[in-house]
Amino acid sequence: MYGVIQLKGHQYIVKKGDKIKVDRVDVEEGKSFVHWEVLALFDEQGKEVKLWAPFVKNGEVKLKVLSHFKGDKTNVIKFKNKTRYSRKYGFRPHMSELEVVSVGVKKSAAKKKETKTEKEDKE
Repeated sequence: MYGVIQLKGHQYIVKKGDKIKVDRVDVEEGKSFVHWEVLALFDEQGKEVKLWAPFVKNGEVKLKVLSHFKGDKTNVIKFKNKTRYSRKYGFRPHMSELEVVSVGVKKSAAKKKETKTEKEDKE
């Protein structure tokens, strides 16, 4: 199963085992966290699609923080012709590398759904 998540204003296509580089998250290295902003879920063949407005109901993605680091340098140059004005500066954004542990629907929600169908079958 793979999905589309929204994290820090950016969207990523993720599946189990992927490693993604994102803007720095406030979680310590080696710790895991659950992200709820899942925009879409797909099965491996792409047949079953779960969409919701704006997020998938009970959808979750478990992520593990591998490391924090500084990204590549971005140069910014300002220049105005004929006025002898020029400025050059740059910065290196703080980033995090995350590993996707699991993608799917919250397990407790799936269990509730199964128990409801079992009760209906008995009646």
